[in-house]
Amino acid sequence: MRNAEGQIGAARRPYPVIQPYHYEMIDVGEGHTIYMEECGNPDGIPVVVLHGGPGGGCSPGMRRFFHPDQYRIILFDQRGCGRSRPTASVEANTTWHLIRDIELIREKLGIDQWIVFGGSWGATLSLIYAQTHPDRVRHLVLRGVFLMTQTELDWFYAGGAARFFPEEWKQFLTPLPESEHDNIMQGFHDRLFGDDEVEQIKFARAWTEWETALACLNPRSISGTTPAAYAKTFARIENHYFINKGFLDADNKIMRDMDRIAHIPGTIVQGRYDMICPPVSAMNLSEAWPASRLVMVPTAGHSLSEPGITSALVSIMDELA
Repeated sequence: MRNAEGQIGAARRPYPVIQPYHYEMIDVGEGHTIYMEECGNPDGIPVVVLHGGPGGGCSPGMRRFFHPDQYRIILFDQRGCGRSRPTASVEANTTWHLIRDIELIREKLGIDQWIVFGGSWGATLSLIYAQTHPDRVRHLVLRGVFLMTQTELDWFYAGGAARFFPEEWKQFLTPLPESEHDNIMQGFHDRLFGDDEVEQIKFARAWTEWETALACLNPRSISGTTPAAYAKTFARIENHYFINKGFLDADNKIMRDMDRIAHIPGTIVQGRYDMICPPVSAMNLSEAWPASRLVMVPTAGHSLSEPGITSALVSIMDELA
């Protein structure tokens, strides 16, 4: 079922910031320890929040889309990012490690089924998790759909989005020799994982700020001042996942396996002017998913914090409660 344009109901603001009632570091093996927290009502509807990136980490603002009396809100930092350790590590860090970590958390918390809530890369991970463990998902809430295809990667790293933001694109490519512009992802990979720490940070900032600049409907200027530790973590992990094509066995893996979750209800929130994850992916997903509805927000880009996106997500979670 599609809602071709607009928000759900009246404009809504996120709930006030709340603090976790429980948090811990979980040893998931292979040298990784991940941060996990629970907020809201311990007896409420369980919802797990899958953050974007890969490499972005969760934030207190992600707790605010859920009525704290109605939901048991579970957030965690994926391997190598946020408060998880070791920072910026790509060893034993693949999509399938993350799927295993999500299941470990569910089992540890004694949850039979939960709502899975994710945006951008978090939407990718939500879909793959649901296709792997369909009996554990009661509803999917996705924002800014990314299906981990080469077409989507080419859009953002091979000149598609650059046609709309040529100034930002030029600045993004400034550190990279022109002779390497035919394989930008590999050029950045070589520097992000090289031995020169100064060069790592320079390329990490360029990578991170290109994405940040285009996240909102009104693009931000690229400053080159993103904190070094965050930039390095985000850029290394995201590049690692993208250069390995998400560690999936086929470019169309998600769409190929949609029959596995055809019965699971889902809601897709998509910004009409999303320059990072163009709306065509959300449209294609909704058409292949009978139990879904698509909400296209007419005056929004990609970011979770844009008013139209925020309002739609809060309204959806209130409906589900």
